[in-house]
Amino acid sequence: MKMDGKTVLITGSTDGVGRYVASELAAGGAKVLIHGRDAARANSLIEEIKRAGHAVPVFYQADLSSLAGTRKLAEAVLADHRRLDVFVSNAGIGSMNGGPARKTSTEGYELRFAVNYLSGFLLAHLLLPLLKAAAPSRIVNVASLGQHPIDFDDVMITKGYNGSRAYAQSKLSQIMFTIDLANELKGSGVTVNSLHPATYMNTTMVRAGGITPVSTVEQGGEAILHLVRGDDVADKSGLFFNGMREAQANPQAYDEVARKRLRALSLELTGLAAR
Repeated sequence: MKMDGKTVLITGSTDGVGRYVASELAAGGAKVLIHGRDAARANSLIEEIKRAGHAVPVFYQADLSSLAGTRKLAEAVLADHRRLDVFVSNAGIGSMNGGPARKTSTEGYELRFAVNYLSGFLLAHLLLPLLKAAAPSRIVNVASLGQHPIDFDDVMITKGYNGSRAYAQSKLSQIMFTIDLANELKGSGVTVNSLHPATYMNTTMVRAGGITPVSTVEQGGEAILHLVRGDDVADKSGLFFNGMREAQANPQAYDEVARKRLRALSLELTGLAAR
């Protein structure tokens, strides 16, 4: 996909791998919609892209730990644009962001499940009219090799909480959603894929976990960009990639019954079931 003139929304794009992807797409001529919580970081990215002589990105400030905030983001994008060529669902928090204790979102849901999964689930559904209007278009869900099966008796992990498990469960949820949405969108011209960009990139999330980075942001960014603009994946959908290569996710991702349960729960929690 040639990116010149294309409109791309990247959540979590004022820092880390999202920032790299936003800069690269702006350099390719895309109209980049950046998102984050921190206006100062957003402004520094905007100035950086302006200095390089590229089109000025549009910044949308939103807190995705709130479903109301997520809806406001979607409403703003829908009001400002008639089409969306690519949606990169990249915003997320790691296993140790904010400490090891269990935390909840504005609505009372386990925080990693809410930010890493539910916000992207809701955004993708709300932005579908713009993505369909731009078809062929793409959704890219930034997941992880760290995946933990969902315990449907305790999805919010109220017992025996562990940040690593919560993070891994949220990432598997993203992959399960990717498969379901791809099936739903067959024939629409909108493809949906997920990926593990790179292992322990040099990002705020990784450093917050006290982990020594082993990959660069550029390595992970190029893997994301492959799914955004690669010709070889133009007709592929519902897949999980490890870096540049197609891979297998946790077995629960391919369990239709589990995916159906997750979908029903997600529609209920986000309020989409009532639509």
